Amino acid sequence: MEHEKDEELEQPVSPLGQYFNSSVICLHIIAVLEFEVPIHDLQVFALFKDVFLPISPRFSSIMVEDKNRKKQWRKVDVNLKDHIKVPIFSEGKTLEFYDKCFHDYLSTIAMEKLSQEKPLWEVHIVNYPTKNSLGNMIFKLHHALGDGYSLMGALLSCLQRADNPSLPLSFPCLKPTKSVTFKKSCWRKICWTMSSVFSTVSDFGWSVLKSSVMDDDESPIRSGDGGADFQPICISTLTFSMEHIKDIKSKLGVTVNDVVTGIVFYGTRLYMQEKDSKSNTSNSTALVLLNTRNIEGYKSIDDMLNTKKSKGPWGNRISFLHVPIPKLNKSRISNPLEFISHTHNIIKRKKQSLAVALTGKLLEIEGKFRGQEEVAKHIRKTITNSSTVITNLVGPVEQMSLANHPVKGLYFTLAGGAESLIISIMSYMGVLRVTLKTEKDFIDEQRLKSCIQSAFEIIFKSAMKFSCETN
Repeated sequence: MEHEKDEELEQPVSPLGQYFNSSVICLHIIAVLEFEVPIHDLQVFALFKDVFLPISPRFSSIMVEDKNRKKQWRKVDVNLKDHIKVPIFSEGKTLEFYDKCFHDYLSTIAMEKLSQEKPLWEVHIVNYPTKNSLGNMIFKLHHALGDGYSLMGALLSCLQRADNPSLPLSFPCLKPTKSVTFKKSCWRKICWTMSSVFSTVSDFGWSVLKSSVMDDDESPIRSGDGGADFQPICISTLTFSMEHIKDIKSKLGVTVNDVVTGIVFYGTRLYMQEKDSKSNTSNSTALVLLNTRNIEGYKSIDDMLNTKKSKGPWGNRISFLHVPIPKLNKSRISNPLEFISHTHNIIKRKKQSLAVALTGKLLEIEGKFRGQEEVAKHIRKTITNSSTVITNLVGPVEQMSLANHPVKGLYFTLAGGAESLIISIMSYMGVLRVTLKTEKDFIDEQRLKSCIQSAFEIIFKSAMKFSCETN
């Protein structure tokens, strides 16, 4: 019985959790809920005590080292006053004033490190109207607690459907990657296998080089100094209609992911060209963070925490993949749809590759032989050698509410990394929200937003014209 009690109080920290909370990397997930109504009357302390803390023991634990210098999660008493912050701004000001205050506050807290002496999360309640909402709730969660999937599942367990709380939230269909079956010929199977082997060797070899000796060119989105995690940042968002994204998808016969990635890549190249005409052909790479779970959607919190079910979906189950950002040559300037088709071909080829699995295995082996700090250095170098980091999550189709307070918008980003640009993508209520975390005074966030918006409009018009010409 005593052994079971000790086991409950202390659980080992996963390798990825240790990498993300080391002397060289300290990553946080920042999630923002935008409310349709004021949230002055929201019973925050009761809500977090009765709903949030019971979700996972990690929300009530700190990271400690045992006598063998192995990191463990240790349960502690939680003083909610240390974790729930309510900023005070000047009263009676304009909407523009509060909007600036909010974004300055968001950027500031994203840069601050969480104390290791208490559980690794904070919530900030901003009771002021902004251009997008009448109140905001900012979740700051250390990446060591879990990845985006785990923490989004935890967040969603606190929310209900606004139209009918008794019904579960639903999500766009997420289908796991299916194994390829061949019913036509042995030759086709041999060709696919050879292609898969070639792609795996090529992608994995390139990934190892990109994480060690081969870095991207310096450009308007990559300063190359390797210390962007200590520079001030800006966080801003822009939105697209999922219906328009799906229109482009159906016209071109590609996937939603192809369209979104292609738009982001095209907009980024437009920005780079505008800032430096020579950079449109620079060697630039996006480090794409991937969820390695073979699942169709979010699981219940009980299933997430049940480690006997497929080793449990809770935790950090991610890997990364290097994806080259297509160069802005003359052909793609005159025909921007080539950006979508080229991105589609890159992603399609990489789906045949086992590089992601091999990358995860490499980190595991490196951790056993060289130690967690060396792996953390490896991950940091992987980030700094790339030009941008891209990550995405899928949100609910229906509107959510928190204690009968309707949620108008939802977005997230990562903070604490050494990159100059992070692009986070999330869907919610038929809207695609793109969040840019940029290095202040190096990247012109407003100009970058404008270029990505222009990329969307250009590609949408071109896709509709292409459809008319082919019919």
